[in-house]
Amino acid sequence: MNFLQPWMLYALPVVALPVVIHLINQRRYRTIHWAAMMFLLAANRMSRGYARIRQWLILAMRTLAIAGLIFAISRPLTSGWLSLAAGGRPDTTLILLDRSPSMQEQGPAGQSKLVSAMSQLTRSLDLIGSQHWMLIDSADPQPVEFEKLSELPRLVQSSGVSAAADLPVMLQSALKYLQENRPGRSEIWICSDVRQNDWDAESGRWQGLRDAFLALAQPVRIHLLSYSEMSDLNRSVRVTGVRRQETSSGPELLISMQVTQTQPVEGSAIIPVQLEVDGARSEISVELQTNQAEITDHAVPLSQQQVKGWGRVSLPADQNPADNDFYFVYDKPVTRKTIIVAENPDAARPLQLAAAIPPEAGIQSHVEVVNTADLGNVEWETASLVLWQAPLPADEAAGPLKRFLERGGQLIFFPPESPDATKFAGLHWGSWQELEAESPVASWVGDQDLLAHTRSGVALPVGQLQVSRFCTIEGEPIPLATLQGDVPLLMRAVTLKRNVYFCSTTASSADSSLARDGVVLYVAIQRALSAGAASLGDARQFVAGQLPEHALENPQRLAGPEDVLSSTYALQSGVYQQGEQLLAVNRSLAEDTVKILTAEKVNGLFDGLDFDRVDERLGAGSPLLSEVWRIFLGLMMLALLVEACLCLPRVAAQADRRLQRSAQFSSAQGTAA
Repeated sequence: MNFLQPWMLYALPVVALPVVIHLINQRRYRTIHWAAMMFLLAANRMSRGYARIRQWLILAMRTLAIAGLIFAISRPLTSGWLSLAAGGRPDTTLILLDRSPSMQEQGPAGQSKLVSAMSQLTRSLDLIGSQHWMLIDSADPQPVEFEKLSELPRLVQSSGVSAAADLPVMLQSALKYLQENRPGRSEIWICSDVRQNDWDAESGRWQGLRDAFLALAQPVRIHLLSYSEMSDLNRSVRVTGVRRQETSSGPELLISMQVTQTQPVEGSAIIPVQLEVDGARSEISVELQTNQAEITDHAVPLSQQQVKGWGRVSLPADQNPADNDFYFVYDKPVTRKTIIVAENPDAARPLQLAAAIPPEAGIQSHVEVVNTADLGNVEWETASLVLWQAPLPADEAAGPLKRFLERGGQLIFFPPESPDATKFAGLHWGSWQELEAESPVASWVGDQDLLAHTRSGVALPVGQLQVSRFCTIEGEPIPLATLQGDVPLLMRAVTLKRNVYFCSTTASSADSSLARDGVVLYVAIQRALSAGAASLGDARQFVAGQLPEHALENPQRLAGPEDVLSSTYALQSGVYQQGEQLLAVNRSLAEDTVKILTAEKVNGLFDGLDFDRVDERLGAGSPLLSEVWRIFLGLMMLALLVEACLCLPRVAAQADRRLQRSAQFSSAQGTAA
């Protein structure tokens, strides 16, 4: 239990006042032995035990009454979050608010996790108070100061955004504020549903954050308000492929989509899916078996004039409206161009074959193999993917490559024969290591990125790969696949676009079985090509929050939510027109992957810090904090009432004394007669 006025507890020694008065009164009288009084005391000896107990009870009630008054004035708090307000009013309170699509999941009363979190904070933190209030929104991690806690709903749109949260970035922003402003005692409140993709728990950034918070001179407490409970019946829809093709009967649009449910269904279920193409609507029925349904190349007839356009697929309303719609744009397919930078063109032959073979009919692929001396002649503007098997670029070569990445291109590095200390995206090659025997892949990320399962849910045969030689990777990358002994195989650099990868071995038969067991290599390269090609042409697909700078300078909204500000278009799902370009913005694939961090994992991220957590349920409605001074005031009144009752004289004793006096009077009269 904690108190809003803890200084009042210094008055607790006052509860001993009745005991002190009692002891003083005991010393006011001097005992004189008198025969008549000794006889009366002997007569009342049988009732002395009850009188002593009554005196002690009266003393205890008076003591409890004073203690209850002191506790009531101290304004005690109670909640499931023990030690929440310990230490009194903080100097600065920073609120880190997760507004990702998963936080828009609704409870039985129709209130989302985001709205519930803001309501809980407004009701509870208002009791504690703070000298300064700061908001760090996942949509914009820059701290925003506000004067009153009641202004929080006005600063945050309750509808949330379609962009994923990045908790390490938000905590880094809070850390920077504390380092620059050096406030007094500070508190950080994190409101999140603890999704793996939002927390990026495997990132090396967490260790640096822990060390930096521990190094702060001022005390900082971190609280987590967690809404990790998931709905069992929430469904999401995603377009996995769109392409326009010419047929003998005219042009048509081939749409592939995927419907996923959080928990498997018993048997099967028919889901109506609404399909909209350039304003024309239709409906198809999708049979959901277990927890997933796949529709491949659903044909929608187009007119000859429909060369470029947009569309949307929608599900019926359920617990989370943020994943019921998915937008897409289409145009004539662009050529998927791959640039291979290699020291030895023969060693790059497997990469060239994997990039040159298109996965579907109608897709054109082009591969260009160059060496580092010819980089000045490369047309980076038309490239989708760069496969780099040479020393890491530096100086002049790094400039065009960084602009290529900012535009949305994909880059995969393979180790050169002679690694050096040159860094790129915070990583650099170490040294080559020979293995005594071929080592298989021990673990890999199968729910997202280059090694994700196929559309039907079948895992790639990553575990069949064998590696006999690898090059170490220095830095803090995000592991996507590792060999036995936590040896890195495929890593992703920490970048804004998440489009820079490092593979620690090559496709040479002397190094690995990537070429011999070519399925994994082919799928990974084709996925990277597809992602890079999406950033080219006049019809582009983007992930919310990952658009290139100035991509939406003067946008026109063609589809999407109507209650959003134009300044947040880059964070909201929808279709936008920028000049001749059509841009479709959607939530990331990881948002549809339901993976909650365990409590042990979250506690490990804050190991060594002053951290606590409370798990809330949607619709529970119980406040985080509540004042219980009325209970102590009631206990004080009850103690006074009991004390008053104990102080009343005994009725039976009074009657006995009256009878005794009457008998004595009658005896006296008889003697006189």
